[in-house]
Amino acid sequence: MYGRNELIARYIKLRTGKTRTRKQVSSHIQVLARRKMREIQAKLKQNQDQQTKDTHKALQTMSSMSSAQIVSATATAMNKATAAGLATLGLGTPVPYTNAVTAFWPTGLQPPPQDVKPFSQPVYVGSGGGKSHPTGNGVPESAAISAPPPPGPAWEGRAIATHKLCLVEFSAFMDLQQDPESLSASDTYQKHMFVHIGPVSYSDPVLESVDIRQIYDKFPEKKGGLKELYDKGPQNAFFLVKFWADLNSNIQDEVRAFYAVTSQYESTDNMTITCSTKVCSFGKQVVEKVETEYPRFENGRFVYRIQRSPMCEYMINFIHKLKHLPEKYMMNSVLENFTILQVVTNRETQETLLCIAYVFEVSSSDHGAQHHIYKLVKD
Repeated sequence: MYGRNELIARYIKLRTGKTRTRKQVSSHIQVLARRKMREIQAKLKQNQDQQTKDTHKALQTMSSMSSAQIVSATATAMNKATAAGLATLGLGTPVPYTNAVTAFWPTGLQPPPQDVKPFSQPVYVGSGGGKSHPTGNGVPESAAISAPPPPGPAWEGRAIATHKLCLVEFSAFMDLQQDPESLSASDTYQKHMFVHIGPVSYSDPVLESVDIRQIYDKFPEKKGGLKELYDKGPQNAFFLVKFWADLNSNIQDEVRAFYAVTSQYESTDNMTITCSTKVCSFGKQVVEKVETEYPRFENGRFVYRIQRSPMCEYMINFIHKLKHLPEKYMMNSVLENFTILQVVTNRETQETLLCIAYVFEVSSSDHGAQHHIYKLVKD
């Protein structure tokens, strides 16, 4: 298990090729922290007459910050008042860590708060989820009654969907089945959602677009990579999902917990689908999982369910190490170079039905896991 300084040393090695020990990293952070503190104290002496309440707030906050936080001056450890205080010292407003795809996010396309879909953790009792089942159109029954479907393909442009296939629901989670003889019925099952999408609704907003060329370097470039797949088409089958993952699990015994992914697709066509999931680090494929799913005809459409597909050992270890990082901005720094590419194809024709690029950041919301979906285009 890697500590903070060892992860930083690994990052330096990957980025620059230079080898640094964790002790060297720790020593350098402390030196930088002392230097910055001296600079701030000098500024304070020069501007004593101009000190404000915000300045005092900044100093109080910094006294409780770690060396790494002082060096980075990250806004994840400071509120607005603190940022204003540092600005009065002539050090400028700290720049907060933005999402993992800030570098390629077009101006004006950052997800507005009302478009982010929160997913609150449900209370699980026994094995029942307590969720309403989709109707024949893949919409919860209550929504189907209150919002009649518009003419034409209702999902296209509003969800991860084409006229051939729609991703109805997707979730990555861990759960723990306790011994029912030793616990009460309400305590026998625990479940925590890391990320979640769906179910889709006719009321979902129309998707915004992101230029796919701006994320090419986040995914494999060789045969079967994102660029080759997009050039091959169909280009309306490509989507980007930004996840704010919820790592705040209340499951104590994570070693015995079961880590899995569940997804559901629907189509009007009778076909066999193949789902390829590639985990990527620094744009290179690390591991791939390929699954085949056969259709079930239900309520006038063909349904594909990949239930409780076990996560690979690489992903489980990655989650464990990520959760043990002391600061959220460190988690986001690691996630900046972690992506997943999921491709669903028709097994017989090899046609690409859906291609989904996933990028991640750690959720800081009380609502738990959140997400935002974009269409990938080439303008």
